[in-house]
Order: sequence, then C-alpha cells, then structure tokens
Amino acid sequence: MPLFNVYPLYNVTPVSGKGVYVYDENNTEYLDLYGGHAVISIGHAHPKYVEAITNQVNQLGFYSNAIQNPLQTQLADRLETLSGCKDYELFLCNSGAEANENALKLASFKTEKSRVIAFKNGFHGRTSAAVAATDNKNIIAPINAQQKVTILNLNDIDAVKIELEKGDVCAVIVEFIQGVGGLDEATADFYEQLDLLCKENNTMLIADEVQSGYGRSGKFFAFQHYKVTPEIISIAKGMGNGFPIGGILIHPSIKAKFGMLGTTFGGNHLACAAGLSVLNVIEEQKLIDNVNEISCYFLKLAKTIPQIKKIKGKGLMLGLEFDFEVGDLRKKLIYDYHIFTGGAMNKKLLRILPPLTVRKDHINQFFEALVDALEEE
Repeated sequence: MPLFNVYPLYNVTPVSGKGVYVYDENNTEYLDLYGGHAVISIGHAHPKYVEAITNQVNQLGFYSNAIQNPLQTQLADRLETLSGCKDYELFLCNSGAEANENALKLASFKTEKSRVIAFKNGFHGRTSAAVAATDNKNIIAPINAQQKVTILNLNDIDAVKIELEKGDVCAVIVEFIQGVGGLDEATADFYEQLDLLCKENNTMLIADEVQSGYGRSGKFFAFQHYKVTPEIISIAKGMGNGFPIGGILIHPSIKAKFGMLGTTFGGNHLACAAGLSVLNVIEEQKLIDNVNEISCYFLKLAKTIPQIKKIKGKGLMLGLEFDFEVGDLRKKLIYDYHIFTGGAMNKKLLRILPPLTVRKDHINQFFEALVDALEEE
C-alpha cells in the first residue's frame, strides 16, 4: 500500500540520533539545527529521556483517563514551578493542533461566543477550528471554513478594538513569535494593549506557545517577554522531545466541568514520563541559560554575513532572511554540508530551531558551511 503523498521529502533517511546530530543508514552525520520542527528540545536520545521512557514502558505504558495517574499531577506541578505560571491548571492532549482546538473550544464554552480573531501569517494547526484560524487558504477545507474567524494584521490594535467591541469574539489566538509564518513579532505595546482589550471585552487571550514554549525564546514562554496574562496557553512541540504530547494551561478564572474536554491518549503514562524527563533536564542542565548564551553568539556571527538582510526571532527560535528564496540553499546545506535547517511561508527565510543543548562549536560549524554555500550561489 503506498503512503498518501502529502509531504515533499528530502532524500535523507535518519536511523539514529545523539545530541544535536542524526545519522542516516550509511552512518553519515548530520548537524540538526531544525529539531524536526522545534520538537527536539533536549537532544536526540538524551540518556535521562531514554531511561525514563524505558522504565515507564516496563511498568505501564497506557491506561485511560478513567483512573488515577499520579504522573499527570507530577508533570503539572513541575510545569507550574519551572514556567512560573502559578495557579493555572493543566489539560493534557497529544499535539499542538489538539491543544489549540481545545483552547478555542474552552474559550467558546467560557464566553458563550463563537467568533475567533487570529493574525496574518499565523499557524495554529490542521484540525477544525485551529486550521480555520490559520492564515493559509491552501490547507482550509470547506468544512473548516464554516468557522467564524477574522484574520487581522499584527500591530493593528485599532482593528482589534473594532472587532472585539462587536461583542461576539470568544478568543484571540496569537503566536508571540510566529513559527511557520516566518518569525514575525508584534510590538510590546501591541501585545499588552491586546491583553487589556481582551479582558475588557470578555474575550479569552490564547497564547499559542506550541513552538515558542519550553525555553526556546529565552524565557520559558514567549509571552513572558511582555506584561500580559493569557487565559489559555497552548503547548506541544518541545514538551516531549519527540514523544507525542500537548496540552493547555488554563487560568483559574475558567472553571472545569465533567465532560467539558476529553481525550483517550492525552496524558498517558509514557507521555507523562517523557514530559517529566524533559522538564528535569531543562532545569538540571540550565538549558534556558544556554539558549540565551548561544543566541547571543549566533546573532553576533550572523551580523558579520552581508547576504543576511534581517535576523528574526528570539532565543533559539531564529530566522535568517535573504533577498532570494532559500530552497536551493537549504538543499545545499543538507546534501553538501549535512546540516538540517528549516523553511517558512516566507520563502526567503531560513529557520534555525536547534535542540536547546546546542553549543558554540555547532554554531561555528553552521556559519562556516553557510558562508561557503553562499559563495557558491
């Protein structure tokens, strides 16, 4: 049976990984500066991660959410401590799209309203309401387009105010650093005014931290660079270092009811073991400090390359913008220099999303390859 052909694939077959490297079937080493869409947070095959999952699957891999699962409580407590999001509650699911879907549903329950505001170049997932709030008509089917969503420009606070004052908006969903869209950000004033307007108009502010969360921005969450208090925070990618897990952090102003949300696989024993090991490694290895140190080093080197026209993002969620489309450059980096990087909706942007364990020598390796590759262009 053939696979349903929806992915354009590079001719690389990784079979193992260690740290910031992956290895193909010929044992060729590739420097991974993309982490499978920012998923690999603590490095491939981290020994504490492997040990945690191995020990858990030897005991109990899964049971439903109809029983007590102390691992969920442990994960919630560790997440509260490390994120600084005091008094929020945690609902666990399996992916970023599910996280945003549940966030939007919860906002609609809370406010008894149905329209959503999202932003140009935003990406929130590929399921019902999440994809309708994504600014990409190519992935929105007619069944998704029935959702009531208004797409506005980042930084246009006047447009936000006009829409919120119509009284039918349940949620504003925003990436504080856009991922797939191309690392665009609004101003601090915009984000802070947005938060105030949401609270004035009985609208839930959803911080989509699926890609930017878990220290990638240089703080635990990207919204923490600003004076805002989201009602709901969605998380996923770096949360399990490759094991499927997602969730939403829910402000105490939103009260739970039995049956309001639910999931079969979300928060299962293996997922929680993976999630706990990630948080433990982030704390023990002081990876957020490493993010900030390596980010400064990366920016210093990037500024020395004249072909780079703009540097976007924060922490280790970075974009290098050129005055040409980077598709061929990415291929050259993969096939000739054995380095993984990422693309974006902005075809002139090279995305850099390495494991948070990346070191300066890895950054040196990348820039040496980039300079050589640009000279060949």
